[in-house]
Amino acid sequence: QVQLVESGGGSVQAGGFLRLSCAASEYTPMRFCMAWFRQAPGKEREGVANIASDGSTKHADSVKGRFTISQANDKRTLYLQMNSLKPEDSAMYYCAAEPWVYGSSCLRRTSFTYWGRGTQVTVSS
Repeated sequence: QVQLVESGGGSVQAGGFLRLSCAASEYTPMRFCMAWFRQAPGKEREGVANIASDGSTKHADSVKGRFTISQANDKRTLYLQMNSLKPEDSAMYYCAAEPWVYGSSCLRRTSFTYWGRGTQVTVSS
């Protein structure tokens, strides 16, 4: 029942910016733990950022200060603002959701039940 659809990916030059969106279905509770992940060819999936229903966030060291996770007031849309993009940011970006996980437990969460199909981000040097 829960569906997540990413959008906003594309190709940009190094130093550029993109804003990714993840639209959740009407079945997605507003209290879900939400996160962004990314995976480049030949590499393991990497957690990018998490956001709990109380608005608290956590960002991976590799993107801290450049990326910002946020959500709409109704929590049906998840965002990832990506600034100062680097070639190493190139990857397929996925949003994920997990019910019944809150606060600090959400920020530490790495395993999620629901996943989108991804949106491609390519950063050229």
